[in-house]
Amino acid sequence: MALTAGVCAGQKLADKPAMGWNSWDSYGLTITEQQFRDNVVVLDQKLKPLGWNYAVIDEGWFLRNPLDRPHPEKLEYEIDAFGRYIPVPARFPSALREDSNTGFAELGRWVHARGLKFGIHIVRGIPRESVKRNLPIEGSKFTAEDAADTTDACPWDPTNWGIKANAAGQAWYDALLRQYAGWGVDFLKVDCIAENPYKVSEIRQIKLAIERSGRPMVLSLSPGPTNLSHAAEVGSLAQMWRISNDIWDVWKGTAKFPRTVYDQFDLLAAWAGYAKPGNWPDVDMLPVGELSPKPDVGPGARKSRLTQTEQRTMMTLWAVARSPLILGANLTLLDEPTMRLIGDRDLIRIDQTALASREVLHEGDLRVWRADLPGKEYAIAVFNTGDEPLAVKKELSVLGLAGRYSARRAGGKGIASQVVEETVAPHGSALFFAK
Repeated sequence: MALTAGVCAGQKLADKPAMGWNSWDSYGLTITEQQFRDNVVVLDQKLKPLGWNYAVIDEGWFLRNPLDRPHPEKLEYEIDAFGRYIPVPARFPSALREDSNTGFAELGRWVHARGLKFGIHIVRGIPRESVKRNLPIEGSKFTAEDAADTTDACPWDPTNWGIKANAAGQAWYDALLRQYAGWGVDFLKVDCIAENPYKVSEIRQIKLAIERSGRPMVLSLSPGPTNLSHAAEVGSLAQMWRISNDIWDVWKGTAKFPRTVYDQFDLLAAWAGYAKPGNWPDVDMLPVGELSPKPDVGPGARKSRLTQTEQRTMMTLWAVARSPLILGANLTLLDEPTMRLIGDRDLIRIDQTALASREVLHEGDLRVWRADLPGKEYAIAVFNTGDEPLAVKKELSVLGLAGRYSARRAGGKGIASQVVEETVAPHGSALFFAK
């Protein structure tokens, strides 16, 4: 099969951190085809020219009654004759053609026609309903019972059983990925696999199935926090993996879930050395702008509870650390401040072109990151994680840039100097470029 996922000969899959949009933060389990298309139109018209190019349908596209998720015994699924989930036609009408469910094939073609890339979310494993009915596995002699590990259930998801590390299990994933290749999937987000529990046997099966499908797909593993001890292993198997549990629009807190922006500083510092072309530690989506109509966590439809200052700090940290940039906002409701933030060409350039990045200073509430850019240019991001304004004055030599280098505030403001000097607002950030 031709390399149709935007990977040319000699080009590494995920050679840059992914940039795009995911439905979860605004629609939860409830996304419909029309809502997806409406967001993709905005992605195409306003954000694609800036580099945002993935459109991802998150969890629940196969649920007929997603609002009954708190009552698993009531859930109803759309499943094909081989036990694989398929989109619910009532929610995704393009899936149904002449009484045959063709899945996301048409929707994938529509996304590709706009010059964008198409992604979906799944939970690892095999539908419990398919096992209950012992449906055949397409292209094999096996059935669902042969592949399913009914002693292995995702702790938080009621839909699937785990997969055995045997020939039947591999046949299951091979059949699944053949289907997704036919749909034109470019990005596969697999949940309940990166940690809690870490299921490396299934990651290996999925990687092999992608290779056998003939279609390049970015493999994104969730949720986190992936254990740092697994860094080399996951890097050999996937292009993205979550280093944090779900983050939402909270600056700081003591709850174990959801994670906060403040939590991400230490995680990104620990994982910085593992970011490279084809491997991107993922600190989760950007819950900016309007989160509506059905965010999965929090007090219902709302504007992000993060202030504009906090949202800029979040995106600056994600960018300087070279995390994937996946928007959670409802793109059909973009306001001017959100558009200005996600359209910041300096931050996008750092995220997409930096050759390396690291935290170079941590003193109390002060944290400073440096990203090494092409042409012997450096981005310096200064963060104040505290609740009071912070006066910062640091020699470039302290940040590892001794000698001839001088720094200028992003946007060309101020006179170039060998000192980074700024009073940074609470929860705020400042960005400089040095040459």
